[in-house]
Amino acid sequence: MVADAGALPVRDGALDAVVSGLALNFLPRPDAAVAGWARAVRPGGLVAAYVWDYAGGMGFLRCFWDAAVAVDPSAAALDEGGRFPLCRPEPLRALWSGAGLVDVVVAPIEVPTVFSGFPDLWEPFLSGQGPAPGYVAALDADTRVRLREALRAALPVRPDGSITLTARAWAVRGRRPEGGTDPAGPRRAHRPDDPRRRRTTVL
Repeated sequence: MVADAGALPVRDGALDAVVSGLALNFLPRPDAAVAGWARAVRPGGLVAAYVWDYAGGMGFLRCFWDAAVAVDPSAAALDEGGRFPLCRPEPLRALWSGAGLVDVVVAPIEVPTVFSGFPDLWEPFLSGQGPAPGYVAALDADTRVRLREALRAALPVRPDGSITLTARAWAVRGRRPEGGTDPAGPRRAHRPDDPRRRRTTVL
């Protein structure tokens, strides 16, 4: 099914779970979207998401934007850490609770990002796709070189030339409260052995 993540075209309580991967910060009305996801799951159903920690947990992006701002202060307006407020635990927890979800848990997911050398880290920024590469593509040649060297100087390079950083995402989950009228129908439909109820929407 292809549909608007902010307005799922399903009846109330139709799903067991809704899971969003790395998309929440790009929705125009994340509060309305999460409220809609909560509506779409049955009582006790799961609503979950994960987002990159642009504010401080994406090591290579943090180094990139710090270097970019040092070279060009106007770059601060493009930094995802400032543009995407839902990349920290507190706003995520508030968003889930505000949608009426309970048992809300926020937890980090951390993975190492190992680059064989500076070219391995730098070359993806030349692709032109995404906020950081798009910024690099718009620079004149001289400023691009200055940015490249500022970034190179800021990175923790190992004796073998490799660069080891960490990428962190925040995962959040909550459940639609139990009780009240189940829009999905009789409680029979909630049995875990009923294949008709094994419905999850992944966004």
